[in-house]
Amino acid sequence: MKLSTDAELELLQHQAFNYFLHEASPVNGLVIDKTAANWPASIAATGLALATYPVGVERGFMSRTVAVERTLKTLRFFWNSAQGPEPDATGYQGFYYHFLDMQTGRRAWQCELSTVDSAFLLVGALTAGVYFDAKTADEQEIRTLADALYQRADWQWAQNNGDTVTHGWKPETGFIKYRWEGYDEALLLYILGSGSPTHPLPESSYAAWASTYEWKSCCDFEYLYAGPLFTHQLSHIWIDFRGIRDAFMRAKDIDYFENSRRATYAQQRYAIDNPLKFTGYCDCCWGITASDGPGPDCIKVNGIVRQFYDYVGRGVPYGPDDGTLAPWAVVASLPFAPEIVLPVIDHFIYQRKLKNAHPYGFAATFNPTYPKNSANPHGWVSPWHFGLNQGPIVLMIENYRTGLLWQWMRCCPYITTGLRRAGFSGGWL
Repeated sequence: MKLSTDAELELLQHQAFNYFLHEASPVNGLVIDKTAANWPASIAATGLALATYPVGVERGFMSRTVAVERTLKTLRFFWNSAQGPEPDATGYQGFYYHFLDMQTGRRAWQCELSTVDSAFLLVGALTAGVYFDAKTADEQEIRTLADALYQRADWQWAQNNGDTVTHGWKPETGFIKYRWEGYDEALLLYILGSGSPTHPLPESSYAAWASTYEWKSCCDFEYLYAGPLFTHQLSHIWIDFRGIRDAFMRAKDIDYFENSRRATYAQQRYAIDNPLKFTGYCDCCWGITASDGPGPDCIKVNGIVRQFYDYVGRGVPYGPDDGTLAPWAVVASLPFAPEIVLPVIDHFIYQRKLKNAHPYGFAATFNPTYPKNSANPHGWVSPWHFGLNQGPIVLMIENYRTGLLWQWMRCCPYITTGLRRAGFSGGWL
């Protein structure tokens, strides 16, 4: 039976939220990156969990008491965890390792101290600090810890004597050579870094980042280019960019919200054109982003040699594109272009059956071109769920329906200060 649009979104949101209910450590609040055996936690997924708990309270998915308990457990863990240059610490200079052991909370896989993933963790903490505003001892402690964690991050250190911010650091080799340059999800990172009252990025840092932008015409749309769809979404979870502009957007006479709308439409246009002739692409079947896939594999399909990838930053229109689509990335564009997103959600639920036998809503990804036997007749379907996918579903459905996240974060002084220091003005700001 087909549900109403509102009921469909409510159910999808609740199912995605259940990931954070069931995939978090009862000891330290860390959230597993991926539903695979012995997998580590992701600090970005944990930050998304902190942001989803308030939505869960508002929607009746969890009680405020449980949300406070979970949030406090998580924030206390990060505040008290080992900070230092040792290779098995949890973090350093106020930033945290990308992946942490679910049990010990220590660095996993010799991964990097990640600046952008730390930004998603910290903005999740700030969300909790804004929402939990009661005078109780527990909620006061949430606000205190959220502030302390955010103020501990040394954004100037993360510049490593350059203008832009580095991707991260490793105790074995020092700073990663790559920097956050070119438009992407680092929009949030630069705003958070600019708003810090303790170790702020200089205004020149945001300007240096924006100087690396690429304005392009893709799939009949002109917009600030970034290939994977998620790069046009993640910063928008917390910040309402409607009507506020920095210097770059003032010159283009649009805002970042309109830019994301165009990027969403470019995805649909690319799927309609389907230049590589993948199975299933059409006006109601698209969603190309950084995601897992059926590869690595190189095989001939219907007379064409196809290269399939595993986890890679798929993008439009320049690729890579191997026929893999991510339903969550379409849902996360709901606030920007509901008129083309809602039909895709319907298609994925009722035609592609991508929620069947999946406890947390949509499968992470699917590929109708890859010849893989599966329970789904529409091709290869990912067996995993990822916290980084589930959070945007919960939060962007909420922004589409009520704008709650945007309303809350307008009350966060660090966000508003960061926006102003980055040169934003107009609208609600």
